[in-house]
Amino acid sequence: MATFLYKLGRLAFRRRHFVALIWVALLALAGVGAATAPSAGSTSFSIPGTEAQKAFDLLDERFPGMSADGATARVVFKAPDGQKVTDAGNKATVQDTVRELSDGSEVASVADPYTAKAVSKDGTIAYASVRYEVSGMELEDTSREALEDAAQDARDAGLTVEVGGDALQTAPETGATEVIGISIAAVVLVITFGSLVAAGLPLLTALIGVGIGVSTISALAAALELGSTTSILATMIGLAVGIDYALFIVSRYRAELAEGREREEAAGRAVGTAGSAVVFAGLTVVIALVGLSVVNIPMLSKMGIAAAGTVVIAVLIALTMIPALLGYAGRQVRPAGTKSRWMGGRRAERKAASGTAKPNMGTRWASFVVRRPVAVLLLGVLGLGAAAVPASSLELGLGDDGSQPTSTTQRRAYDLLSDGFGPGFNGPLMVVVDARGTDDPKAVFGDVGTTIERLDNVATVTPPAPNKAGDTATITVIPNAKPSSVTTEDLVHSIRDEGARVQADSDATVLVTGSTAMNIDVSQKLNDALLPYLALVVGLAFLLLIVVFRSVLVPLKAALGFLLSVLAALGAVVAVFQWGWLSGLLGVEETGPVMSMMPIFMVGVVFGLAMDYEVFLVTRMREAYVHGEKPSQAVVTGFRHGARVVTAAAVIMIAVFAGFIGSSESMVKMIGFGLAIAVFFDAFVVRMAIVPAVLALLGKRAWWLPKWLDRALPNVDVEGEGLRAPEDGKDADRAPALV
Repeated sequence: MATFLYKLGRLAFRRRHFVALIWVALLALAGVGAATAPSAGSTSFSIPGTEAQKAFDLLDERFPGMSADGATARVVFKAPDGQKVTDAGNKATVQDTVRELSDGSEVASVADPYTAKAVSKDGTIAYASVRYEVSGMELEDTSREALEDAAQDARDAGLTVEVGGDALQTAPETGATEVIGISIAAVVLVITFGSLVAAGLPLLTALIGVGIGVSTISALAAALELGSTTSILATMIGLAVGIDYALFIVSRYRAELAEGREREEAAGRAVGTAGSAVVFAGLTVVIALVGLSVVNIPMLSKMGIAAAGTVVIAVLIALTMIPALLGYAGRQVRPAGTKSRWMGGRRAERKAASGTAKPNMGTRWASFVVRRPVAVLLLGVLGLGAAAVPASSLELGLGDDGSQPTSTTQRRAYDLLSDGFGPGFNGPLMVVVDARGTDDPKAVFGDVGTTIERLDNVATVTPPAPNKAGDTATITVIPNAKPSSVTTEDLVHSIRDEGARVQADSDATVLVTGSTAMNIDVSQKLNDALLPYLALVVGLAFLLLIVVFRSVLVPLKAALGFLLSVLAALGAVVAVFQWGWLSGLLGVEETGPVMSMMPIFMVGVVFGLAMDYEVFLVTRMREAYVHGEKPSQAVVTGFRHGARVVTAAAVIMIAVFAGFIGSSESMVKMIGFGLAIAVFFDAFVVRMAIVPAVLALLGKRAWWLPKWLDRALPNVDVEGEGLRAPEDGKDADRAPALV
């Protein structure tokens, strides 16, 4: 592989005009596609195999005009103090609003509060249910404006009016902190390279790669039903890996220049050595992201595949466009060890010439760890263990209007409905009874309704509402607890248990659905898929790392270290988003259950990213060991060459991820924080402390590989052994350093 990539790097350097033209053309083509394509479609959940999804499918079949997956809105009215919504003037205002709401072209139905018995017992609160023919993300802006205008007209008449439901759902915004994250990355690159030109190359190529990836996602959004958060997450991951991969290759290029090689040769060797590590690091990220498909949640699968596509683009750009741009930069990119005058380059050169230059920070740190491996290992493991403690209180769920900030109309509508109709009113359960083929469907419907009424924790059960054929009915059940409570979850399971009894007695099918039941099913599906997903992703990456490192214990150590870092990161997410620690500082206005897909998504992304640093750092250690250094000295050598660049890469990745904490979408905010803290734990605690401590303790055993396995494994030549040339003279026996 190193030889092929070496030739590719030299070719891209020589044919830089052609390479640059290809990438610019791809960016323009993707941009035109995004500009002319229709907007993103629905982001509604479709969870194949769950009972809630089966019920939705049955409703679409038996109640064709119901629009079960259509957007909904609840317009909540509250009378002024001392008045009731049933008073003549207030009632007239409410009914005028209902008529105004009915005029929308996308409105399927509007329920009058007075005929639908949607008035609280004390008569102070009422609500009108609005159902649309399309999903929330597909609603026209005019429909949302009409909904808000109708609510405002009722406010002007003296009522308190708030609007809940997904009809007001809009595309999330990331905020200014995303730009701050990129700015921090730029500063780190300038400090690392000591040159504005060298620092600008990774940023430029990362932005081009993300531009191509996100534009392609936007162009295909309508056809593939990609949600708006898909492009945001692809941007997040694409920027992080794009900058990092380019950083490693530019760093390697500068190291080759410092050894006296010509620029074209240096570019080829940089791509052949660091580029090989980029390929394998990118492959682990792709495996982790594509592996999300095993969960069988379409939205999660699409997010993973789209992000994986952006990572592939980042790898290809790093291998081709970086050497092309290095050709354009010429002498503006200096050899390693030289900096511009304002960065202290002259002073560093004088120290190097006089032989007084001190060992770098990476060398000093690795030497300390090698001398005190047990203490460092215990401190690192105990620290991550303490950070992981909150994860034992992890509660999973999908956000609803109750998790919105109190400043939003959705949250105020949620609170008004809880006050007027009880806490369970915001999470109604829809029971679907399929009595087709039974002798007396009406008797079955009645039996199911009566059975549910006798269950604990039930506030209200509506009479069965059959379809035109009379073979299927819906029953709405209002719990007496809030939607995210354990009590409501227990009620869902109780109804399903009773449904199994009904099916045994009469062959009728009883299904429970609705947003609350769907949340429960999603959480359960994700929990069930977590271990198989871990086994698949970690297993494949373990095999890949055995090929890269030609060791059994090193990949095993890498996987165990990842588990420590991801558990610690989940603990931090629980502490902030569930317990409320530092919530004000991070802009978390409402605490609550952690997003159901957060653990498995974090596992997938963090595993791939964690292996980046493992590959870049440990490969250099293996190279030193193979060429005769003692195991402890090989650890120090690896840090001397790689610690500075890996540290810069980690800081950049943390900055990019942290930039998304400013998003208006709670899921994006949570994922941005989770990935940022996970990279921090993995890079600075696991890879920089635990890894060298373990390798120092293992000694030669770290690089043990059974002889039969050594013969069976392919030689991928990540270290660049095949690049040694006769003109290297007495240095020919030394393989090029990775970074």
